[in-house]
Amino acid sequence: MNSRYIDLEIQGGIIRRFTDLVLDYTGTLSLDGVLLPGVAERLIGISAGLRITIMTADTFGKAADQTKGLPVDFKIIRTGIEKADAVSMMGGENVIAVGNGRNDVPMMDRGGLKIAVMGPEGVSAELVQVADVVVRDIRDALDLIIHPLRLKATLRD
Repeated sequence: MNSRYIDLEIQGGIIRRFTDLVLDYTGTLSLDGVLLPGVAERLIGISAGLRITIMTADTFGKAADQTKGLPVDFKIIRTGIEKADAVSMMGGENVIAVGNGRNDVPMMDRGGLKIAVMGPEGVSAELVQVADVVVRDIRDALDLIIHPLRLKATLRD
């Protein structure tokens, strides 16, 4: 059982409790399969408050090696539906979902807070349409969790 959580104030002053952070790897946390600078440190900090799961089809075959030693659960998936099912098993509305690709749309549909990342490999237009927040970089997305008043300012009514 996960005793870690963070409370975030979003939309009209409503406090939401989140227990899990689910991240896509390819194009979200990485460029050409290599973890982006500054991501590991942020994930380590966030892991004190949230259980972190990285889900990826691992297009470049580097994700397991690149995330080795980080406080994350790592899952190889084949489809966006697999990501969505995993988010549902984690509690859906208690999950912050972060991604950049079209195969991240199903997990966003089931997550409680949806963050689309427009990283160096682009972002799917379909994903932008279902996201609560769109950021220019994964570090910006992770910083919203680390500094929740930024998120509050973005999502207030």
